[in-house]
Amino acid sequence: MQHENQFQETILAVAKILIDELRLEDVTPETFDPDINLVDEVGIDSMDLATVALVLQDEYGITIDEEDYPKLQSIRLIAEYIQQLLTMET
Repeated sequence: MQHENQFQETILAVAKILIDELRLEDVTPETFDPDINLVDEVGIDSMDLATVALVLQDEYGITIDEEDYPKLQSIRLIAEYIQQLLTMET
C-alpha cells in the first residue's frame, strides 16, 4: 500500500512539474490525466521534454538518459520510470 501511495505522490509531483515548466493552464495536478499522451494530445515537443527531464533529474537526483525520452509519453510512464530508477539506486 505504501508503494501505491508513493507512486500516486510521484504522479502528482510530475504533473505539477509539467504544469509549472510548460505553463499549462486550466489543469491542476489532481485533474491532469496521468495517461494522456503528452506529445500527441498535449503538444509537448522534444525541447519541452528535455526541460522537464532536467527538472525531474534535479528533483529526484536521478539521471534520465536522452535515449529514454521517447519512453516518457505520459505522466504515469514518467512516474514509473522515476520509480524504477529510484528502486535501482537503493
